[in-house]
Amino acid sequence: MSTQTKWNLEGDFLQACNCDYGCPCEFSAPPTRGDCQGTGAMQIRSGRCGDIVLDGLGWGFAAHWPKAIHLGNGTLCPFVDERATTEQREALLKIMSGQLGGLPFEILATTFTKVLEPRFVPFEFAWNGRNSRMHAGECMVIGLEPIKNPVTGEPESVRVEHATGFIFKGAEAVSAAEMKVDVDGLCFSWPDKAGFVTQVSYAN
Repeated sequence: MSTQTKWNLEGDFLQACNCDYGCPCEFSAPPTRGDCQGTGAMQIRSGRCGDIVLDGLGWGFAAHWPKAIHLGNGTLCPFVDERATTEQREALLKIMSGQLGGLPFEILATTFTKVLEPRFVPFEFAWNGRNSRMHAGECMVIGLEPIKNPVTGEPESVRVEHATGFIFKGAEAVSAAEMKVDVDGLCFSWPDKAGFVTQVSYAN
């Protein structure tokens, strides 16, 4: 596949990080704790890379940046659905690495100085709006729930609309009640921090 290979991915996406609810990165502000430990995963409803069909597969990532994402020096671990064929694995890894261009990958790729070996693992998704959940084998878990009102304990409904965003343009802002990563080189857990769930469409 050359850099001119056309690709597109459409599907359901969730992400979680160590920032407080809403994540200041969505507002071009520094991360809550100074660094960023983040995760994301997508279940592809419709996708192609050249002639290679990617429908139904999952992919995800775990990453750490020592400061704000745009300052770089990040570490990335990619996850790819173990059901993918050799050709599908190659296609997804080329897309995720930014080699084929297209947002958000071509921007994110510039922020990493270390990329760990990809993990080919079983993906499990349970899509239920603000209560969605996913597992990437034993390597990563994201479990979402609505943000709770601090006075009444009732669930809140919060949306972020980010017209200039390159990860998503709009998403439900939720609590990542569970967010864990456990791979060599990246190990963290941040329950009850920022989470988002949405549908995305990416292409080059």
